[in-house]
Amino acid sequence: MKITLKDGSVKEYAGGMSVLDIAKDISEGLARAATSAKVNGEMADLRTMITDDCELELLTFDSEEGKGAFWHTTSHIMAQAVKRLYPETKLAIGPSIDHGFYYDLDRETPFTTEDLEKIEAEMKKIVKEALPIERFTKTREEAIAYFKEKDEPYKVELVEDLPEGEEISFYQQGEFVDLCAGPHLMTTKNVKAFKLTSLAGAYWRGSEKNKMLTRIYGISYPKKSELDEYLHMMEEAKKRDHRKLGRELGIFMMCDEGPGFPFFLPKGMVLKNTLLDYWRDLHKKNGYVEISTPLILSRHLWENSGHWDHYKDNMYTTQIDGDDYAVKPMNCPGGMLVYKSEPRSYKDLPLRAGELGIVHRHEKSGALHGLFRVRCFTQDDAHIFMMPEQIRDEIKGVARLIDEIYSLFGFKYHVELSTRPEDSMGSDEDWEIATEGLKGALDDLGLDYVINEGDGAFYGPKIDFHLEDSIGRTWQCGTIQLDMQMPQRFDLEYTGADGEKHRPIMIHRVAFGSIERFIGILIEHFAGAFPTWLAPVQVKVLPISDKYMDYGKDVLAKLEAAGIRAEIDTRAEKIGYKIREAQMNKIPYMLVVGAKEEEAGAVSVRSRFAGDEGQKNLDAFIENIRKEIDSKEQRAVEISEE
Repeated sequence: MKITLKDGSVKEYAGGMSVLDIAKDISEGLARAATSAKVNGEMADLRTMITDDCELELLTFDSEEGKGAFWHTTSHIMAQAVKRLYPETKLAIGPSIDHGFYYDLDRETPFTTEDLEKIEAEMKKIVKEALPIERFTKTREEAIAYFKEKDEPYKVELVEDLPEGEEISFYQQGEFVDLCAGPHLMTTKNVKAFKLTSLAGAYWRGSEKNKMLTRIYGISYPKKSELDEYLHMMEEAKKRDHRKLGRELGIFMMCDEGPGFPFFLPKGMVLKNTLLDYWRDLHKKNGYVEISTPLILSRHLWENSGHWDHYKDNMYTTQIDGDDYAVKPMNCPGGMLVYKSEPRSYKDLPLRAGELGIVHRHEKSGALHGLFRVRCFTQDDAHIFMMPEQIRDEIKGVARLIDEIYSLFGFKYHVELSTRPEDSMGSDEDWEIATEGLKGALDDLGLDYVINEGDGAFYGPKIDFHLEDSIGRTWQCGTIQLDMQMPQRFDLEYTGADGEKHRPIMIHRVAFGSIERFIGILIEHFAGAFPTWLAPVQVKVLPISDKYMDYGKDVLAKLEAAGIRAEIDTRAEKIGYKIREAQMNKIPYMLVVGAKEEEAGAVSVRSRFAGDEGQKNLDAFIENIRKEIDSKEQRAVEISEE
């Protein structure tokens, strides 16, 4: 049989072999590192026997799928430890997730953090036992009978939902047997380093009508050093939590009276408006016009756009004069009406219409998370209407604009191209033209990208920008979606150079995405210590005592006259206390004023970047900070922020 490997090379074998044996034939090191495989594109165990020609990709922990097999195995080790310690516990599900794994468990006495330590200790024993992991199958009827005998009602329910005649796969390690599709590692001994990280409540099957279970989260790695690095990153993330910093720095708040609806406080509004001012300036330079469309529009509009069929469960609806209306979850249908408001010519295209539109989307209460997942947010949409021959240039223009924004904040990013989903609208020809247009633009720009099959929008393929923050987490923010369907649904036209009517093509795109979410990302990226141009308060004036308050107020007035966001600390506190508090509030510059400063018309400068910068002429300080603000420079931190 011929085995074609990922690099295109071909291995030939006389008879059937397991994936693991093929890996050993290629390299003993690769066999030790492999966690699972893909056989003809399908996930498979290393124990899988191959008897025919195929394409084989061996997966290690370095790949997402390889991590999944490793983490899924660890979830089984955790469940085995739980059953050894607390045999009355009922097992629900235990999948791998983006970062680690969890297992949902039903126990009359709720688990505590002290229990996690005991479970971890038992997991170490299971790893040390080096239990072989074996796969076997049962019929649907046998599987139901097995789990009824074991008194595992959640497993019974899962099996009963499978079709008649289905062959059910199981995995066994020692005395522990679990229902699972796999793949899994060959033995428990390879899970060298792990940590159970948290407890949470989770409704069975995600329905609030079902019982609340306990979800135990965990993470694991092949090496202790990798686990230590991850746990350090998690500790750093806790310090940077935007919900904590947002409250401490007076940026935003959440209230029980409006779950998922953020309140921006005065300093938060300065931050938000500074971002929006930058957005407007950048888009004006790039040939965009700005529009605003209504918050509430008729059901008929949403039916015409396709959102009613694809998105109505996430929409808030109401009635006006007996007719159905919806609060907009997207800005695009309103943009269609703006385009149709007057006749368009080929000379008007491309038409780039930007909108900072407030949208509302219903999210389940359990999914809400600070500014990252809300029910109301501002979307920095733009809709570009164009002729077919303008597709590549417009996509390249948007990609450059997004790159300029992310580079300003110091974000690295990677790009994904998502193709046609199963519930799509439109013809095969439209989708092919749209997908090739996106690919061609990315190729022209020389941008590396990966294909994300079947994850496009229902109306067209898309390019997603995943940015990386200062501690290595990734966030999907910017997106470019090419749409040939909505112009047809809304019967959009333009008069071509030939005098005939033609259909425009459009791009949906965002750069920030949700402004609220982007602010949350920025808070965590900068740990609340924003660059000076973005900081809600750029300078804090600190008089040494009441005697120098008048001079301090004169300094404040000059700063404000120069357009610098400044405050003065008028409290009767010691100067050391005032400095420490300004540092805690992450103010970029502190200006200490006393007798020497007043006499010289100067200020003593302390900065978040270099500490004590000495006495400086006030006018010179203003000139320098204005240059820093206007250039949007990010000064490097030269001292510890502790």
